[in-house]
Amino acid sequence: MQGVAISLLARFLRGISKALPVTLAIAAPGLALPVAAQDGSPPAVKLTPAQMFDVASQAEAKEDYATAEALLEALASHPDLELRSEARFRLALLRANRQGRIRDGAVLLRQILDEQPEAARVRVELARLLVMLNDREGAERELRAARAAGLPPEIERLVHFYAQALSSPANIGLNLEATLAPDSNINRATASDTLSTVIGDLELSDDARRKSGLGLAMRAQGYGRVPLGGSAELAATISAAIREYDGSAFDDYQVSAELGPQWQSGGDRISLAANIRYRWFGDEPFTEAHGGRAEIRHPVGKRGRLRASVSALDEDNRRNDQQDQTRLSLDVGIDRAFTSRWGAGFYLTGSRAMARAEPYSNASGGLRAYVFREFGQTSLALSGSYSHLEADQVLGLYGARRIDDFAAVGLSGTFRSFRVGTFAPIARLQFERNASSIEIYDFTRKSVEIGLTAAF
Repeated sequence: MQGVAISLLARFLRGISKALPVTLAIAAPGLALPVAAQDGSPPAVKLTPAQMFDVASQAEAKEDYATAEALLEALASHPDLELRSEARFRLALLRANRQGRIRDGAVLLRQILDEQPEAARVRVELARLLVMLNDREGAERELRAARAAGLPPEIERLVHFYAQALSSPANIGLNLEATLAPDSNINRATASDTLSTVIGDLELSDDARRKSGLGLAMRAQGYGRVPLGGSAELAATISAAIREYDGSAFDDYQVSAELGPQWQSGGDRISLAANIRYRWFGDEPFTEAHGGRAEIRHPVGKRGRLRASVSALDEDNRRNDQQDQTRLSLDVGIDRAFTSRWGAGFYLTGSRAMARAEPYSNASGGLRAYVFREFGQTSLALSGSYSHLEADQVLGLYGARRIDDFAAVGLSGTFRSFRVGTFAPIARLQFERNASSIEIYDFTRKSVEIGLTAAF
């Protein structure tokens, strides 16, 4: 009898029988499946949720993914929290592992966590899928959150396994984000009409003064990885960022590529990479740079991670040869999850720029911090940064040495309750203030971005 029921159910779910009007409904006691509409038909087949899970498992084992998916999708909207969470979890693994729909699987796992943030096994699986989507930062954050929630021994072993080997089979992929971007200062320029110099006040052109505008901002990242043996892999990344405004005078295009090995050493994750960067501003080449980066990530207890990176970059300024420079940078900080729903990070930064002309050489140091919090299907993040820069020598025309104090505050929110496929609305607010001893570098900027980003 069970075999007959499975056969009839499969036929319905795949739409094979076009002549019989069939409906699928989940009632409190189970599932009712009328198999015919005429008098004298066999009685309806009723399946409880447990039986539906069993039929779905059998269908998946037989590689009948359409039947398994239809059953799990029906259960994924069940009013009982535990039942729909179990259905979403199984459906996520089916789509990611069997059908190759990794992004769809990640969205389902995030839906579970929106309702059950303490579901550690779900976070671990989400971390695995994020690695496959090349989101290492997100994967590590989920593992820290899972540990902050407290784990049974079997899940702790699984977390330890993924933390030791945050790598995935060779894959390629693409991540995208698009937003509308109203901006009070698209060129980060002074609001002053004139500029004080050693030869008197100079009147600034319109392009040299602050401009506001409504633009389109887009970010894209393509990636690929190839195993090298053991825990090592060769990773390649190509990234692009575009900000376009009315006209082309202030359009900003940035493209970068990075290639290098990554490997696991005990609990540490080490990466080396060579990189190249291009930037165009106002449809004209602005800078070209190439260099290298080394980074290590070290676990701090079960909830934290220490990250340190050093980089060297040789930059060619296409508009002013005197600003050609070699820049060395250091970045050290810690990230920590306090609970499964919120965490924070704090970083110290430093850099040394050695330019062709001494007045453009400078040293800077600063700090940045962030805190994030999940509220149901909404994720909020608050960030802040401060840096202090001092030039080596007086910049002749201005009769002063450049000294800057830069501060920025940002707030962003992702709203998954309004999800569109695998994307969700995102909104960002940003305020920047650069107080400089040289007027042309002194500016204030306020910006907003509203658009779509990954829903996981």
